[in-house]
Amino acid sequence: MTATKKNIITLPRAELRQRSRKITDINDAVKDIIADMKAATLDWEKSRQHEVGVALAAVQINQLYKIVIVRNNPDDKKDTGFTVFLNPEITKYEGPVERDFEGCLSITDVYGKVPRYHKIRVKALDLDGRPFRVTAEGFLARVLQHEIDHTNGKVFIDHIKGKRQAFFRLTDKGELEKLDYDKDIKDNSILWQ
Repeated sequence: MTATKKNIITLPRAELRQRSRKITDINDAVKDIIADMKAATLDWEKSRQHEVGVALAAVQINQLYKIVIVRNNPDDKKDTGFTVFLNPEITKYEGPVERDFEGCLSITDVYGKVPRYHKIRVKALDLDGRPFRVTAEGFLARVLQHEIDHTNGKVFIDHIKGKRQAFFRLTDKGELEKLDYDKDIKDNSILWQ
C-alpha cells in the first residue's frame, strides 16, 4: 500500500506531541515507512499550488520513529529525491538566530515566523546503518531543526507561542498574511492542547 496525503496526521493529534523511538534495526518495515513518507509528501505537494513538500518526519504519518526525509532539491518540484536521516541528532548550534517563515504539513493553514539557528551540525545513520554527519546552513539548517523537533514531540508553533506578530496564513494567491492572534491563534483548541 502506498501512502497518500491522507496518511499525514495534523494537530490536534496527540501523537505529534510525543517523542519518537530510535531505530535499532533497519529492516523492511523501516524501509516501507520511508517509502510511505516519500509518497505522502509528494501526494500532498500535488494538491498545493504554492507549496513544495520539503521534508517529513515519520511521526507525521503516525509512525513514532526517529526518521526524517529531506528533499534533495526543494527548488525543483521535478526532483523527487530525498535524503534519509535515521536517528538524527543536532550536535552543535552555530551562528546567529534568525527569524523566517515556516509551515508544516501537520499544521493546517498556519505559518509562523520562527527563530532558528543559522548553522547546525547533525549526525545520523543512512539506510545502510552507516553514520554520517552534515553541516547545514540557512534554509537546510531550518528544515533539519524543524524535522528533528518533530522527532522530539515539538512543532514549530511551540517556538512562537505568545508571539502576537508571528502567525500567518497563505492566501489563494500564494502570499502570507498576518493572522489575528486573539481571534485565530490564542485559544485555538486545534493548535494548543
